[in-house]
Amino acid sequence: MDAVSTGEQVAFWILGSVAVIGALGMVLARNAVHSALWLVVTMLCLGFLYVVNAAPFLGMVQIIVYTGAIMMLFLFVLMLVGRDASDSLIETLRGQRLAAIALGIGFAALIATGLARSLGTTFVAGLDAANANGNVQGLAALLFTQYVFAFEVTSALLITAAVGAMILAHVEKAKEDKADQVTRMRERFRPGNYPGPKAGPGVYANTMSVAAPARLPDGNGAERSISPILPVRELSEIEAAPKGTEK
Repeated sequence: MDAVSTGEQVAFWILGSVAVIGALGMVLARNAVHSALWLVVTMLCLGFLYVVNAAPFLGMVQIIVYTGAIMMLFLFVLMLVGRDASDSLIETLRGQRLAAIALGIGFAALIATGLARSLGTTFVAGLDAANANGNVQGLAALLFTQYVFAFEVTSALLITAAVGAMILAHVEKAKEDKADQVTRMRERFRPGNYPGPKAGPGVYANTMSVAAPARLPDGNGAERSISPILPVRELSEIEAAPKGTEK
């Protein structure tokens, strides 16, 4: 079909604009996790564009495999290693920025060459024969017969990249910073510490707030019952007054 319907044009301009915004956000984002999320947005838009152009199989593969599996794997690795914007300024390998620039230029040239050939008048040989029994069947036959080795190598490469990122980002602790079980036990039972269970907040108290200390039998507050990350709640005069005496 040479004509493009109005719905296809609307979908293209909306999804294409969002995809470009996601691509720019991926490049300009300072946080690695935010950059991965922007790339997820771009891949989702590409999947929907495949569906609009009557290629539902490619659309589902784009969403399920690339967006749902590969990008989520990268995202989990980024969250696991805990990298932030300041870590990206530290070069762990000498000359990695120059190598990244050179590889980026080479990849851009490869993509430009592929687009130029695909958009030109180059005749595609063997496409009709490959799709004789259907596009999905043709892709499956080529993927699991002629290109099965390349497919398995690609999957192994992705797993190796994820494991390598975890190894490179792993920070080895110094030997003196590591504490064994005996050292932790001695630290716990050292004089001045409180090894026993602490009273829960609100025990013998006039309030149910977790920031209110528990009351000891003598009426004093048990400060150990409050988590150190919680601020002590200041009670009003009515709340602090003994019950039955407030005005």
